[in-house]
Amino acid sequence: QVQVVESGGGLVQAGESLRLSCTASGLAFRDYSMGWFRQAPGKEREGVSCITWDGFSTYYTDSVKGRFTISRDNARNILYLQMNSLKPEDTAMYHCGSVLTVKGSRCETRPAGPAWGQGTQVTVSS
Repeated sequence: QVQVVESGGGLVQAGESLRLSCTASGLAFRDYSMGWFRQAPGKEREGVSCITWDGFSTYYTDSVKGRFTISRDNARNILYLQMNSLKPEDTAMYHCGSVLTVKGSRCETRPAGPAWGQGTQVTVSS
């Protein structure tokens, strides 16, 4: 049984930082590209970032480039998202999940595979 648990969310002020963690079990974590998604109330889900199974390739949506950093620890089955210089528009529920690997060398923020978590709330006040 695949289980994915996100943590690290919270309430912060604009300009502050948070680090989200996503712990996965019940799957061969190192075989999957993984990604972070977010959904704010009344808005569609947005793919924020992804990282290939080997950590060699990453993707960021334009609005977080230069502020967020995705990483993974395959030995511990953990995915991270370091979020710096947070803005009120980053407020959302953040989910992690397995994503599409393209030609074995890059990822896309499209859910694919068995992993999906319930999310952790990030709220940024102005």
